[in-house]
Amino acid sequence: MRPSLQQRVEQQTQSIDLSPLLDVVFILLIFFIVTTVFVKETGVEVKKPQAMSASDLEKKSILIAITKDGSVMYAGQDIGVAGVKPTVSQLLAQQTMPVILQVDQNVITKTLVAVMDQAKLAGATSVNIATLMP
Repeated sequence: MRPSLQQRVEQQTQSIDLSPLLDVVFILLIFFIVTTVFVKETGVEVKKPQAMSASDLEKKSILIAITKDGSVMYAGQDIGVAGVKPTVSQLLAQQTMPVILQVDQNVITKTLVAVMDQAKLAGATSVNIATLMP
């Protein structure tokens, strides 16, 4: 038996067009990707010391790590103490940002002071040490 005209019309009107929904989802996805702030991590884990006066800093900053064996790392690469000045000066030429040092709690003070000195010679106005809140 052949369906009536009314049944055929009801079958046609019950389908949902998903094309506009997919368009909106993709537009939202593109929006979130474009507006996300990307932070370059140092690429190594360090055991940070604790400090009672710890505070949050800007998300947009230059992160440099000093491991317990004295390696100076930026973006997953060992740049050494000598590489701090050119790296920081190149990044500061694009935008003024604070320098945050992620230093292992067992690092020799001589290495820490040398890295801080190189960052300041590169033109950094703010050099901070990352710590944990107790």
